Amino acid sequence: MTIVLSTPIASRAEELDALDAILPFDRRDQLAALLTDDDVATLKHLAQEGMGENTLRALASDLGYLEAWCRLATGDPLPWPAPEALLLKFVAHHLWDPVKRAEDAAHGMPADVEAGLRAERLLRSPGPHAPGTVQRRLTSWSILTRWRGLTGAFAAPSLKSALRLAVRASARPRQRKSKKAVTVDILAKLLQACAGDRLVDLRDHALLLTAFASGGRRRSEVAALRVEDLADEEPVRADPSDKTSPPLPCLSIRLGRTKTTTADENEHVLLVGRPVTVLKRWLSDAQIKDGPVFRRIDQWGNIDRRALTPQSVNLVLKARCEQAGLDPALFSAHGLRSGYLTEAANRGIPLPEAMQQSLHKSVTQAASYYNNAERKNGRAARLIV
Repeated sequence: MTIVLSTPIASRAEELDALDAILPFDRRDQLAALLTDDDVATLKHLAQEGMGENTLRALASDLGYLEAWCRLATGDPLPWPAPEALLLKFVAHHLWDPVKRAEDAAHGMPADVEAGLRAERLLRSPGPHAPGTVQRRLTSWSILTRWRGLTGAFAAPSLKSALRLAVRASARPRQRKSKKAVTVDILAKLLQACAGDRLVDLRDHALLLTAFASGGRRRSEVAALRVEDLADEEPVRADPSDKTSPPLPCLSIRLGRTKTTTADENEHVLLVGRPVTVLKRWLSDAQIKDGPVFRRIDQWGNIDRRALTPQSVNLVLKARCEQAGLDPALFSAHGLRSGYLTEAANRGIPLPEAMQQSLHKSVTQAASYYNNAERKNGRAARLIV
């Protein structure tokens, strides 16, 4: 009889199975190889403490990257707490000056470290990291350090100074999450690409309409939507000022915990008119009475009990862009969110009213879409035409 001994990696994979609904499990085996037993225990503890799924997913991904980088850069596992010198090394490896790199190959991330990260598919883009990515990973590192009951050097003046100087040296412009906004004209093309009779066509039609019309919902919010979150409201008039205008179906969507809220805040948005009809038709035809609203569908048209992942929502939009003759590289799921506010600005809807539906917490961020629309529609740029 052969006795099969469980390897540490296999054991960690089994431990990670307990977090199947939260972690990015297209990378489960990779994470099991990168993380330590203590790392997995920390993630399980954070999940039990009720940390948001998106936050935990980001922490797990960042932790896997940090462990891999540290082993390649130092030959040792990630130490807890990390010494100040290691934090400075992380900044130097990820935020460097491309001009200096062209003159000095030793500047920035060493070639063997870069090659190792690329081999593990943890590093894909050329050039220095985006400052926001580096800041996020340092924040994740700091959070995980505190949750282990330790104090790191994340507030050290040397680190703050290094970050400030490195960001200036990298001179990398901030990239929008979606290069182009999905405004109504673009949305119409995407919906036309969903005009087939298959269940997947109906699902994608309902998904895109719901995501846009409910205020430009984030892909994580679309993926997390459940039938229990939907509630019928009294019909509303197509024109609120005209009592003779036809009534439109109205649906309330409870969002629960979002990126900027907690589950206790009980935020909700409204869906009115055609999006309600299309969403209800999807639920009826798919025979979905409870659980996730938007679900995986296999190549034979079978509907899974499992919800789409946030990444799948993004892939749905990109696939429909390609079918509509649009360049998928120019669009992402965030384009539905920016597109909603851009469209609201183009139609003259007051910013506070649009923010009630989009649930933006930052007036500055929401107003940026309005400012862009006003510039394009205003007279200041048309002095000579």
